[in-house]
Amino acid sequence: MPHPPMKVRAVIFDLDETLIEEETSNDASALAAGEIAQVRRGVDRVALLAALRKRSRELFLAGPLIDYCRDIGISAREALWGSFSGDDPSLVQLRQWMPTYRLRSWSAALAEVGIDDHALAAELAEFFAIDRSRRHVVFAESEQVLHHLKKNFRLGLITNGAPDIQGAKIAGSNLASFFETIVISGDHGFGKPDLRIFQLALQRLQVAAHEAVMIGDSLNRDVAGARDAGIRTIWINRYNRTLTDSHPVPDFVLTDLRDLPTILLPVD
Repeated sequence: MPHPPMKVRAVIFDLDETLIEEETSNDASALAAGEIAQVRRGVDRVALLAALRKRSRELFLAGPLIDYCRDIGISAREALWGSFSGDDPSLVQLRQWMPTYRLRSWSAALAEVGIDDHALAAELAEFFAIDRSRRHVVFAESEQVLHHLKKNFRLGLITNGAPDIQGAKIAGSNLASFFETIVISGDHGFGKPDLRIFQLALQRLQVAAHEAVMIGDSLNRDVAGARDAGIRTIWINRYNRTLTDSHPVPDFVLTDLRDLPTILLPVD
């Protein structure tokens, strides 16, 4: 069924899993690190990846700054590679904890596949952090769609995360020039779905809530947060997830960004 057109002045995008690939990039870097363990110790790199996902998440959730990380949107896997630069006291604490977290995560993952090797864990932790910081994959249609929309709309970006991590993703993906404003939660101490981050973007774009639309992959952060701020929403469901009665309801659902230019019209 074709979508009726939506008239707006501004289009606000999420970053991770909306414009750029996040999880597949994490997996690719972890598998590349796993090749080292495979050559050295005969480890199954796919099994090591599964163990790393599990054990790093457990350690992250038990970490000293989990509440801060939840507030601004730092994930367990981002903590395996971000530098967390900045003077904010929470970022300083996070930066100090990272070496321990990374070494313990890789050591625990190796232990789960039967390997006790501290030196190898340290090597894999360093390799992953470097490789992941260089791996920024943009979805095939993102740049073309942004180029088309920029002709008729004010474009903004709201992304949760630490400033250095999200900044590296934005720089690495070469998408920054498309946006009139970029709002990173770690710069402000709050993130989606907090109303304040949407209101900040609207203020910078100089549009009212009803004149904007939020494009994102997260029902709880992008859709619920924007909807509560009075902004219409388009959910990007790339992975065929099921929308249940417990989820916030977006105005539209798309499987990728390609159809956006056909359903968004500039205000006369």
